[in-house]
Amino acid sequence: MKTVSLQAFPRTQTRRGEVKKLRASGRIPAVIYGRQQNPQNLELEAKELNNLIHHSASENLLVDLAVKDDARPKRLALVQEIQHHALSGSVLHVDFHEVAENEKVTIFVPIESTGEAVGVKADGGVLEHVLFKIKVRALPKDLPEVIAVDVSALKIGDSIHLGDIKPPAGVEILGDKHVSVLSIAAPISEAQEAAAEAAAATTGEVEMIKEKKDDAAAGAAPAKGDAKAAAPAKDAKAAPAKDAKAAPAKDEKKK
Repeated sequence: MKTVSLQAFPRTQTRRGEVKKLRASGRIPAVIYGRQQNPQNLELEAKELNNLIHHSASENLLVDLAVKDDARPKRLALVQEIQHHALSGSVLHVDFHEVAENEKVTIFVPIESTGEAVGVKADGGVLEHVLFKIKVRALPKDLPEVIAVDVSALKIGDSIHLGDIKPPAGVEILGDKHVSVLSIAAPISEAQEAAAEAAAATTGEVEMIKEKKDDAAAGAAPAKGDAKAAAPAKDAKAAPAKDAKAAPAKDEKKK
């Protein structure tokens, strides 16, 4: 990986309001984590950092970090993480990890497909990225920004696994070698797509009707139960009253 120069400045502002003002002034807060040093707060020129990101193949950057007025003015560091604003995409914060030239480091590297697969071009298949990044280990100078994988020979049903990828010189690919990274899936026919949509629509309609029936049943049950409960009460009240009046009257007439 090519080393690029980047100027940094010591930072004392750490509170939210202070950091917000720092960004408004055109600088970006950052932190560097040392190899045997405590983390140090830094700030960067937003314009310079954005220019570096714009001209790099990925956000994997190896920088010669020059810290102004610091006891250790030069440090070799990897960009470990760049935090972006969710809506604008602007850089909010940068994490650096200090490294040594003679020590191997592990990072995630983006996978980039090259060529047009036979299964896509001739048979209408779909290229699927199962993994967008893979883990590699190497000396800082050997770290790749991206790993390009040629998919030209892939037919429908074919896959490229982690063990099939040939790493650049001095780079070791980590992980399960049987994991699929890229594959060519069969195209979905119009009939299959229409059937899937119809099935989804039917399922949704049945569920809606069932829900309405359940609601109706739930509402009707108490009403029916109340009617039954009321009937005996009505009969019980009426029967004794009728018998009480009729029986004595009949006996008196006979006498």
